[in-house]
Amino acid sequence: MYVAILAGGVGTRLWPRSREAMPKQFSDVIGSGRTMIQTTVDRLDGMVDISDIYIITGRNYRSLVLEQLPGLPPGNVIVEPSGRNTAPAIGLACAHLHHRDPNGIIALLHADHIIQDVAAYRAVLQQAELAAQADYLTVLGITPTSPHTGYGYIKRTGEPLPASGNLPVYAVDSFLEKPDRATAEGFLASGSYYWNAGNFICRVERMLAEFERQLPELYTGLMTIGDSLGTPQSERVLDRIWETLTPISIDHGVMEHAERLAVIPLQAGWNDVGSWDALEEVLPMDKDGNILVQGETLLVDSRGLIVSGGKRLIALVGVEDLVVVDSGDALLIGHKKQIQKIKEVVQRLRAGERLDLL
Repeated sequence: MYVAILAGGVGTRLWPRSREAMPKQFSDVIGSGRTMIQTTVDRLDGMVDISDIYIITGRNYRSLVLEQLPGLPPGNVIVEPSGRNTAPAIGLACAHLHHRDPNGIIALLHADHIIQDVAAYRAVLQQAELAAQADYLTVLGITPTSPHTGYGYIKRTGEPLPASGNLPVYAVDSFLEKPDRATAEGFLASGSYYWNAGNFICRVERMLAEFERQLPELYTGLMTIGDSLGTPQSERVLDRIWETLTPISIDHGVMEHAERLAVIPLQAGWNDVGSWDALEEVLPMDKDGNILVQGETLLVDSRGLIVSGGKRLIALVGVEDLVVVDSGDALLIGHKKQIQKIKEVVQRLRAGERLDLL
């Protein structure tokens, strides 16, 4: 099995730790001592050889990838000339893998997801590989722990498919958009719905066949890029074709109407750490409900805090339910219930041309 890891996003909701020059996937957001892309590769250790791992990222991040993953062959960094959403990115990875091994199985993962139970995760990946060998296009469905309204959902059919392996594999009934609270509560109560984390495992040819059937113009462009690989013209062809490809997500472009689509439930402490308050779901709290990620912190009569420090001491007195992030050149202080408004901070910085802080 080959692995292709999407690592091209910016992650503005984790500002000021995540920046355009150093997005969250290249940062140690949870204070583990390893960056998110490093931990993504770490959990594949012994399961997939580093020579069979590919990273899809932007040109500005190629050197970061090679710096943080020193064992990765330089040729395994697949560069997107610009962001075109997930379908072109995944298609580009498949074009590269098809050039190397048309019969290969590919696991399409993300560089900025947290998995707390690595053993359970690896078992599901192994089951997904078996399903892919049976020609299923397999998606990992995160078993929901709350009626979350920020994720898309996958609905499965009733009985498991007759697939080999020890874990259940279900046919996918449908993909659903982010629901309102009442709908999400119904999904949770049903037991037939999963969060869609955008992780797919399939034969490379199986995915490309869906591109050809559903996105024929995109498929033609990808095949032109693929045919040029290994030639002196490959970079020029990539640049020329890439800007003609229609930006579209893999869910809308392919998955919603894919054939032989299967889902495997994953219960492994998954989190995409989409915002600072998500750390409450993945990191331990002290007796006052505080999460101290990194740096030196002194708290007096304070509770319910999320603090990510840096080189200087952060002292907090008599405060509650705040997020405090010190990145050295910028300090974020916000109420946890309104921390999603970070995007407005980023918008104002951009409007004010404070590009040094983005």
